[in-house]
Amino acid sequence: MTLTITASGRTAGSSGAAGASQVESADRGLRIQGLSKVLGGRTIVDTLDLTIGSGELVALLGPSGCGKTTTLRMIAGFLAPDTGTVTIDGRDVTNLGPERRPSAMVFQNYALWPHLTVFKNVAFPLTLRRMPKAEIRERVMAALDTVNLAHHADSRPAHISGGEQQRAALARAIVQEPELLLLDEPLSNLDAKLRVRVREEIREIQQRLGITTVMVTHDQEEALAISDRVAVMNGGRIEQVSAPADLYANPRTEFVASFIGSMNFLDGGDLSAARGAGAAAGVATGDATGVSPSDRWAVRPEDVLFVRARAGTTPVAGSLPAEVVRVLPHGHFSELVVRVDGLTLRALATDDVPTAGEHGTVSLRRVRHFRDGRLVEDAS
Repeated sequence: MTLTITASGRTAGSSGAAGASQVESADRGLRIQGLSKVLGGRTIVDTLDLTIGSGELVALLGPSGCGKTTTLRMIAGFLAPDTGTVTIDGRDVTNLGPERRPSAMVFQNYALWPHLTVFKNVAFPLTLRRMPKAEIRERVMAALDTVNLAHHADSRPAHISGGEQQRAALARAIVQEPELLLLDEPLSNLDAKLRVRVREEIREIQQRLGITTVMVTHDQEEALAISDRVAVMNGGRIEQVSAPADLYANPRTEFVASFIGSMNFLDGGDLSAARGAGAAAGVATGDATGVSPSDRWAVRPEDVLFVRARAGTTPVAGSLPAEVVRVLPHGHFSELVVRVDGLTLRALATDDVPTAGEHGTVSLRRVRHFRDGRLVEDAS
């Protein structure tokens, strides 16, 4: 009998597969309501709400200490919440231990037994369930085929690469046929080039199996590259949940604007210098009177338009004189550090890159206005 992993995350031919396929889509997925956790007298997760649809991959993204790993551990059942509920596929699992939840977790350090072969590592959770040996072998080989690791079934972890160890840990998770897959910093132990390849493999496998997935990471490039949506966390709360492109283009808080990508910020003291730098900036800065101390204006580097000074050309209306202070090459583009009337801004250049010391003008194409950390105006 040849087994294949189906889109529901179940193994075709295994017990319970037909029943799982009958679950209504509306009842599937993950729902977190009012989740809180205090550790060491400090609130780590603060009344968190999040709904993840069936088959969706959502990344919990944020700096160290923001509560993302604590949240994942509460979803997995390794940590009991102080308040709130965790519901998986319509079933309240808040008070269940990890072994009784329809979820599987891939740990940051992979947690592979060094003295066991890849096959035995992947088979371990099934062995604990005392499943028949024939069924264990079929399911393990199906999982190893899914992650393209069947040829290393008899190898030990020390004899395979870091990327292959990661795939072995993933196979051990999916062999359990979970309804929910949890990934804790899954790529942090890999070098930069391997991270890109393995994250694409994880995404391809997750989409092929259709497993609802939560991934914790502090790497924004990783989160934006493979997630359906990204939940940006800060201080135990979710600041914004959006699709990657929307998160970058339309940050709703100052924290998200600063954490995702690169951003130039201007505060109230910079208004006189920035005023007039393009129509958008004029709208956003306006008159300095009545400006709150919490007001800040944000401009992406790609929206800072630097034009080299050339004889016989007329500067763009509203632009300001600028000087290139530094040029930082990034391969297919260069980052410019420009000085504008005492301010230092970052801009991007892809063609006709200027050199340090060159003069020109700067205009601003899109300016976001934040007050008390929240978006109040987006002039473009």
